[in-house]
Amino acid sequence: MIKIQGIVGAIIMAIGGMCPLVRVPILGNWNYFQVDQTLAITFYILVVIGLIGAFKEKAGLVKFAGWAVIALVVLSLAGIQFKTMESFGFLHFKKLVSFASGLVKFKWGWFVILAGATVMITVRRPKLVSLNR
Repeated sequence: MIKIQGIVGAIIMAIGGMCPLVRVPILGNWNYFQVDQTLAITFYILVVIGLIGAFKEKAGLVKFAGWAVIALVVLSLAGIQFKTMESFGFLHFKKLVSFASGLVKFKWGWFVILAGATVMITVRRPKLVSLNR
C-alpha cells in the first residue's frame, strides 16, 4: 500500500508542477520552471525522493517528501507575492502598485501539487499481524 500511495502522490505532484501556477499579464500562464528554475529543480528532487521512498517502501521518506513539498509551496507562494510587489516598486503610488501586483493571479496548479503532497503525507506503515494465539 505504501508503494502505490507514494507513487500516485508523486505522479500527481509531478503533474501539478507542469500545470499553470501563476498567470502573468501579457506573458500568460507559468508552471514551476517558468516561476523559478531553482525552486522547480528542488521540487522535482523532492518528487524523486518520494518515488524512491515509495519503491523502497519507506513511509518516513515518503512523508518527508510530502511535508517538504508543502513547505516549498508555502515558500514559493510567499516568494511570488514579495517578488510581485517588488517588481512594481518603481511605481510611486501605493494604489497603483497594489493594482499592478493584483494582476498576477495564482492558478489551479497549486491545488494539484497540494493534493499529491496530501496523498504522500497520509502514507502509513502496514500493521503487523501476529499469528500467535
